[in-house]
Amino acid sequence: MAQRTDKVQSGDCTIKVVSEGTGPLVLMVHGFPESWSSWRHQLGPVAAAGFTAAALDVRGYGGSSRPQPVEAYAMKEIVGDLQAIADQLGGGKAILVGRDWGAPIVWNAAQADPKRFTAVAGMSIPHLGGGQAPAIDGFKKIFTDNGVFFYIVYFQDEGVAERELEADVRTSLRKLYYAWSAQGVWPTDKKVGETVLHRLVDPPVFPVWMEPEQLDYLTAEFTASGFRGPLNRYRNFQRDFEWARQFQGKKITQPALFMAGESDGGPRMFGPGVEERMRAAFDDLRGFHVVPGAGHWNQEENPSETNRLLLGWLKSL
Repeated sequence: MAQRTDKVQSGDCTIKVVSEGTGPLVLMVHGFPESWSSWRHQLGPVAAAGFTAAALDVRGYGGSSRPQPVEAYAMKEIVGDLQAIADQLGGGKAILVGRDWGAPIVWNAAQADPKRFTAVAGMSIPHLGGGQAPAIDGFKKIFTDNGVFFYIVYFQDEGVAERELEADVRTSLRKLYYAWSAQGVWPTDKKVGETVLHRLVDPPVFPVWMEPEQLDYLTAEFTASGFRGPLNRYRNFQRDFEWARQFQGKKITQPALFMAGESDGGPRMFGPGVEERMRAAFDDLRGFHVVPGAGHWNQEENPSETNRLLLGWLKSL
């Protein structure tokens, strides 16, 4: 099925969207450090199932606008991008699918605009309802105050992580993708003062799920765009917390789905009882699934099982 590329205007930004198929819009939102192409194994099957399958470059990435200010990457602004895409490509409606940072984006969008966004699926990062303080405060208390390195805290200072990751883009991507995969290892003894790439393995042979062509594409995209936009998403916890106060105590009412790789550290960041806590934050959570043989990148590491779960849910709507 032929792919189409659209540029959607959202305020002062243009957002690149790649799509194929016809039918209800299924909009896929990637995480860090990814691209629309991170959904390459999902676009065709979702389109073949009778949907318009679409994946965007989140603002700051690839072919989308890359505004400079940190506040341009606040949750409110990115939800606005999804609304603009739904209006232009979906007739004012969309089913949302998000992974890693894309998951909080789609959870928040579903709460902010339940009329536009009719169903929502998230991968890797669960939604447990609003917290009592910005998440970054908790990360600093748990990790930094105890001398433990945490990459999200490291990402807070403008320019620091940019310099490290942009020094050798291909190696940076290889190390991050491998460390968070089922085959890799993230050092759990990293201390404050280390950097995000320090002691991460650059494997001699990369796992087969990351094709050389995809690594080439990502390397070219991040070489052109840099990492400031992607990292600015991590610098908006306070703004996002204040904006999301309006949803405090409210459940997500749309049909929903969650999945994560069995080796993914994302759900474990939130402590025990994630499934029970998630179910309490939703009216209609239709599945909470573990994807075998996958780490953080389940839609790439095990696309067949990811697609089976995703298509089963889409067909249930």
